[in-house]
Amino acid sequence: MEKRLSEFIPGEKGTVVRVEGEGKIRRRLFDMGVTPSAEILLRKRAPLGDPLEIYIRGYELTLRKTEAACVVMEEKNA
Repeated sequence: MEKRLSEFIPGEKGTVVRVEGEGKIRRRLFDMGVTPSAEILLRKRAPLGDPLEIYIRGYELTLRKTEAACVVMEEKNA
């Protein structure tokens, strides 16, 4: 089932299907390694929901909720 990274709850894993958005946000995500087929684990979410801490390609990365909303994921079953 596809859903956006911003909709994940801590502990959920998934694979990037596509990165939407335009210009600087899309380029920034690609530069940080958020590309199709990359596996992502949502580690934690700040108390007010923004930012999100993810684990991707062997490192931890913090994304704003608006950036995470551009990433369409395929949820992995546990």
